[in-house]
Amino acid sequence: MASGYGKSFLKLDNGVLRVNAWKDIGALLDWIKNQGDLDADRVIVQGGSYGGYMALSVATNYSERIRAAISDSGPSNLVTFNENTAGWRRELQRVEFGDERDPKVREFLERTAPVHHADKIKKPLFIIQGRNDPRVPATEGQQMVAAAKKNGIPVWYLLAKDEGHDWSKKANRDFRLYAIALFVQEQLLKQAP
Repeated sequence: MASGYGKSFLKLDNGVLRVNAWKDIGALLDWIKNQGDLDADRVIVQGGSYGGYMALSVATNYSERIRAAISDSGPSNLVTFNENTAGWRRELQRVEFGDERDPKVREFLERTAPVHHADKIKKPLFIIQGRNDPRVPATEGQQMVAAAKKNGIPVWYLLAKDEGHDWSKKANRDFRLYAIALFVQEQLLKQAP
């Protein structure tokens, strides 16, 4: 997370303001569409950790404007994420994402959780997760995979049984890179639906 724009900037998407981050990406998608040298029909969103959450959020809010989404260690529900992350991280997450113990904040987080809107996803997903991740528990990816499959969404799922949040083994990192390249090739080189 970059803090070069100051503390006020960093707080612009905290808690119930989270939708502002999605709107920023929506504006970016608008901009791409208006660029003559860019192909708005061939956009894939990808992110890791919180960026993975944002990729899932874009997939649920702007599915018709992307070709696919890749979520690498991304939460699919900020309530279950915070309840299941390592205990020492909870207070830090509550400041940014919202305190799920507050009923109004919890309702907002549940209402906006990508896992609850898998029916809105119309494009393929690639969910990547380390089984031993103490930051974003593997259950976050698993529940998103199940919800997407239930709704008939094509889903690729890569679970590294011997990795955590930041993959440390070169062979695993290489495999992940090649799998992402294959997914991107599959999604971008075929004709638009």
